[in-house]
Amino acid sequence: MRLDVEYEGRRLKDAFTWNVDDPDIEIYPFVRRMAKDLNLPSGFTPIIAQQMQTQLDEFRSLEAQEMTTEERVQTLRLDLRVNNTVVHDQFLWDVNNFDSDPEGFARGLCKDLELEDPEVAPAIALSIREQLYEIAKQNIASGRETRISKKVRRESGVDFTQPSALGTLAVNLMRRPNSKISIVRRKNEWDMFEPNVEILSDREVEAIDAREERNARIKKRQEEKEDAYSSRYLRV
Repeated sequence: MRLDVEYEGRRLKDAFTWNVDDPDIEIYPFVRRMAKDLNLPSGFTPIIAQQMQTQLDEFRSLEAQEMTTEERVQTLRLDLRVNNTVVHDQFLWDVNNFDSDPEGFARGLCKDLELEDPEVAPAIALSIREQLYEIAKQNIASGRETRISKKVRRESGVDFTQPSALGTLAVNLMRRPNSKISIVRRKNEWDMFEPNVEILSDREVEAIDAREERNARIKKRQEEKEDAYSSRYLRV
């Protein structure tokens, strides 16, 4: 879940994972507790709940879709700033391995990099899960298009198949120029897959926060202008 809510001059940004299979967790009680813990005005509650429900509904619409379980290795990337810690990294991940453990991976990475901020590991795990979710949505859309295309070809009497780029992606990522498969990276790839960590000073963090806040205000004003234009000139 990602939240970005502004109400009466106050702004809330947060991100966290949500267990959709836990029957004891409901959105509105959770939001009310959050608002109480953060001392938020009551007007935040329905907006937060709506954002969460929208994301949950989108997930539910995809949950029942057919998913492939064949191995498919893709590159995941981390570009995060958590408080004073900046992490850049990329690594290979079997996106169809539903037994993978992003939280365990994140804890191990933070231990290896000696990152002491306890908020970094959850942020890394969340970033991984978000990327896996986006890839899953793309897979579902691609599979739907493939099924429609096959149906059209059958109905038109055309019977041919083309190799899927997605189906060979896992192999291509590991293929060497001599067509052999290897899990060992070439030397010129080492720097590409080496994590980069930077610890910012408080002054640098304040400058970044101020810039992000300014950009958010500019974006909001632009969206308000576009909404006003649409309401005025694009009425049906």
